[in-house]
Amino acid sequence: MGLKLADARRLPLLPLRGLLVYPSMVLHLDVGRDKSVKALETAMMDDQMLLLCTQSEMSIEDPTQEDIFTLGTIAKVRQMMRLPNNTIRVLVEGVQRAEIVDYVPNEEFYEVNVRTIEEMNDDSPETEALMRSVLSQFENYVQLSKKVSTETLTSVSDIDEPGRLADVIASHLPLKLKSKQELLETADTKERLDKLLQMLNNESEVLELEREINQRVKKQIEKTQKEYYLREQMKAIQKELGDKDGRAGEVDELRTQLEKLEAPEKVKEKAAKEIERLEKMPTTSAEGAVIRNYIDWLLTLPWSNYTEDDLNLSKAESILEADHYGLEKPKERVLEYLAVQQLVKRLKGPILCLVGPPGVGKTSLARSIAKSLGRQFVRLSLGGVRDEAEIRGHRRTYVGAMPGRIVQGLKTAGTMNPVILLDEIDKMASDFRGDPSSALLEVLDPEQNNSFSDHFIELPVDLSNVMFVTTANTVHTIPRPLLDRMELIPLSGYTELEKLEIAKRHLLPKQKREHGLSEEQLAVGEDGIQRVIREYTREAGVRQLEQRLAALCRKAAKRIVSENVEQVVIEPELIEEHLGIPRYRYGMAEQEHQIGMVTGLAWTEVGGDTLNIEVTVVPGSGKLLLTGKLGDVMKESAQAAFSYVRSKAEQWDLKEDFHEKVDIHIHVPEGAIPKDGPSAGITMATALVSALTNRYVSKDIAMTGEITLRGRVLPIGGLKEKSLAALRAGIKTVIFPQDNVRDLEDIPDSVRQELTFIPAAHVDDVLKHALLPEPPLQQPVM
Repeated sequence: MGLKLADARRLPLLPLRGLLVYPSMVLHLDVGRDKSVKALETAMMDDQMLLLCTQSEMSIEDPTQEDIFTLGTIAKVRQMMRLPNNTIRVLVEGVQRAEIVDYVPNEEFYEVNVRTIEEMNDDSPETEALMRSVLSQFENYVQLSKKVSTETLTSVSDIDEPGRLADVIASHLPLKLKSKQELLETADTKERLDKLLQMLNNESEVLELEREINQRVKKQIEKTQKEYYLREQMKAIQKELGDKDGRAGEVDELRTQLEKLEAPEKVKEKAAKEIERLEKMPTTSAEGAVIRNYIDWLLTLPWSNYTEDDLNLSKAESILEADHYGLEKPKERVLEYLAVQQLVKRLKGPILCLVGPPGVGKTSLARSIAKSLGRQFVRLSLGGVRDEAEIRGHRRTYVGAMPGRIVQGLKTAGTMNPVILLDEIDKMASDFRGDPSSALLEVLDPEQNNSFSDHFIELPVDLSNVMFVTTANTVHTIPRPLLDRMELIPLSGYTELEKLEIAKRHLLPKQKREHGLSEEQLAVGEDGIQRVIREYTREAGVRQLEQRLAALCRKAAKRIVSENVEQVVIEPELIEEHLGIPRYRYGMAEQEHQIGMVTGLAWTEVGGDTLNIEVTVVPGSGKLLLTGKLGDVMKESAQAAFSYVRSKAEQWDLKEDFHEKVDIHIHVPEGAIPKDGPSAGITMATALVSALTNRYVSKDIAMTGEITLRGRVLPIGGLKEKSLAALRAGIKTVIFPQDNVRDLEDIPDSVRQELTFIPAAHVDDVLKHALLPEPPLQQPVM
C-alpha cells in the first residue's frame, strides 16, 4: 500500500457547512452563499470540477482560510438546478482526495491551488482481514440501527477496494463531523480501516444501550397504560354499581368541597394540587393517607369565616356583671375594647394577660369575654407543654403529623376570630424538643400574626382577628419578650364580703344544680357560708369554698334520699357536723401583746398570708441564727435589720458591744415552707428591738416593708393581697411603706373601712406605732 502526490492544479473552493463528501460519494447540495454560487458557476464554465472542504464551525456565515479544513475532496458537478428562493441545488460526485496548497487571491469566490492524493491498492492479508472485520461490524450495526437499508449493506459487500470500502461505510454512519474529517485526512487505507472499526464498535455499543433503554421505557409505559386502563375500568364498575367509596368517588367529593370552599387563592391552588397528587396515588400507598389528611385540614379550616362582633356595650356589661362579682378592672378593659371597636370598626385582636392567684375566676372571665363579644371560645391549656410542635405543628414528613394547637383551636371554633384562652402560660417548660414560649412570640405579636406559619399547614394563617387571653399565677416565670407582647391585668384575691356574694350568687346555685337539688331543698344562710369561708378555707380565690359547698350539697342529697326529708336547713352551728373539725382558726392575730414576736405580711402565688417572726435573745458569744427555711434575700434582709439595730444601740439604751455577749435567734414558724423576699425587713427590725429592749409589740398590728441600713422603708408589692390576709387574721392596723400610698386605691372600700393603714418612711415611724409605751418587765440587754 502507498500514496502518491500528483502535481498541483487550480480549482474553485466550495466550503461546506455540517457536511462532508468522500471520494466516490454522490449526493445533492444546496448552494446559497454568493461566493459559493460564483465558485459553482466558474466550475460549470470550466471542467465542472471543484474542491469541497468542510468548515470547522457550522455557524460561521463567511468563513476565512483558518475556518476551513485544508484537506477535502475534488468533486464533479453532475447536475445543477436553480430553486425559487435563489438557491442552487447541485448533484456532485466525489472524485479524489486533495489538499489545499495555497489560496489564490480572488474577491468574488474562494480559489485554491490543490495537490491531489492518489491511493495505491494494497492486497495484503492484514488489509483483507481488516476489511472483513469492518464488514462484519457494519452488518451488526445495520441490524441494530434499522436506519440503513439491506440494499446498502449488499452494495457495500461487493466493494473490493479497501479505501473505497472505508469511505462508503463512513458516509453511512452518524458520526460527528470531526470524526468524519479525521477519516478523510487518514490517507493510509489500513490505518483508516482500523479507525473505522473502532468507530463501528463504539456505535454498536451505543445502539445496544439505546435498545435496552427503549425496552425498559416501553415496559414502564406499558405498565402505566395498563394501570390507567384498569383504573378506568374500576371507575366504570364503581359507577355502574353506584359505589362512591373508591378513590375516584373520594376525589370527586374533595373537588366538590373545594369548589364550595371560601378561602384565599393560594389555599385553593395548594388544595387542588394535593387532590391531583392523591388521584394519581395507588390506593394502597401509605403516602395517600398523609395527603388525604392534609387535604382534609385545608378544606375544614374556616379560612374566610368570621363571626360578627356584638358591640352593644350595655349588653356586654350586663353579661359580665351577671357572670362575675367584682373584677372591676378586667371588666372595664373589655368594655373599653368594645368601645374602640365601635369607633374604628376593626381593631387588631388585643392580647390580655390575666394574672392572679388560683380560683379568682381568670378562666371563667375569659369565657364571659367571648360570650359578651358574641365570639366562639377556645381554651388551650399550656401547663407542662414543652414541645415547640404543640404550637407550630409537625412537619408532614413525620408519622402522625398534626397542626399545632392554635390551628386546631381555629378548626374547633369554626371561625377565624374566636377568643382563644392560653391557660397557665406561666407553666410552660422547654427542653431538647424546643421552647414553646419562643414559638408563641409570633402568635402573640399583632404585627406578625397576620401570617402565622404552621409547619403542617405550610400556608400563612391570619391570626390578627383572634382575641388572645392568657392566664398566669405569676409573671416571674414568663419570658420577658413574651411578657412585653401582653397587656397585664392583675386579679387579686377576693375580700370576705366578695366571697360571700360570689357564694350566694354563683357557687351555691351552681352546686345545687349539679347535685340535683332544687332551690328549696337546701338552705344555707349567710352566717353559715361566712363560717365556711372563715374556718374551712384559706385562699385568695373561691375554689376551696366551692368544694366545701359541694360537700354540703352531697350531705344534703344523702339526707333527702335516705331520710326522705323535703328540705335540709344547715345552720351555722351545724356546719361542723357536716364538714368536720374546722381546718383554720379565724383571726390569726395574737391574743395578747408579745415581746420579740411581730406579725408580718407576705405575698404568695395563692394570695396574701400572715407571717409571725420570733426573736429570742440568750447569753452567748454574738451569733445570729436564722431558721425557718429562709431564702437568700430574706437572710440578707435579717442581716440588714440587725446591722441597723446595732448602729442605733445608744438610742435604745443598749451598750455598743451588747451583741458580743448574746446569741440572737430569728425564727419564722412553719419551717417546712420556703420563704423569701425583702418585705419582712421592718418586721424583723421591730422584733429585734422588742426582744433587746423587752418592750411589748401590739397584737393588733401587722406590717410589711423593706429596710435599708439607714433605716429607710422601701416600697413592696402585693399590698392588696397582704391587706386581705391581715383582715382574715383579725388584724386592725397595717403599717406599710410611704411609697405604697398610691396602691391604697386598689384596696376595696370594705377592707379600708375595717383596717387602719399607717404609712411609714422610716423604721422610727414603725417602732413608734408598733411598740407599746408600757415600761419593760426587766432591764434591757446590756
